[in-house]
Amino acid sequence: MIEPIGAAEQAIVVDLTADYVARAESIFQREFAAVEVRFDLPGGSAGMFKVHGKSCWIRYNAWLFAKYFDDNLSGTVPHEVAHYIIHCVFGMRRIRPHGQQWLALMHKFDADPTVTSDFDLSGIPQHRQRRFAYRCDCRTHKLSTRRHYTVLRGKGQYQCVKCKGDLSAVQAD
Repeated sequence: MIEPIGAAEQAIVVDLTADYVARAESIFQREFAAVEVRFDLPGGSAGMFKVHGKSCWIRYNAWLFAKYFDDNLSGTVPHEVAHYIIHCVFGMRRIRPHGQQWLALMHKFDADPTVTSDFDLSGIPQHRQRRFAYRCDCRTHKLSTRRHYTVLRGKGQYQCVKCKGDLSAVQAD
């Protein structure tokens, strides 16, 4: 099992994040507030820019950084900082997350604008969402926890794309 990066490596990531924000200040000729950095992202994503109300932060996956430190420094850090900067410049307007503005900034950062990475996740802790069995007229389906509880609350109903039959929960024995 991989151990997450420690305080020394986290400091390197935080400093590099601040460095990319400083680069953006030079590019846009304006100042940007320091962005909060967290190392709490689980699963298979290396990074995520998050906005909630007036707050925003960058989340990094400390386990993936441990396994692929250099790749994440050169790819994930500029990727997430570019999301933050584009959010600061354009706000919540109708621009695509990996659209023209984001791509242009990634090129100015001299960073690879690849949207997703394909890391081997062996040794990385994974959160597996529970699945619930549902039947239609032709087969059994596995619904996610979110969809299962949507059905239970009476807020939604799902249909099979093949037979168009309504899905109903399979009763556990």
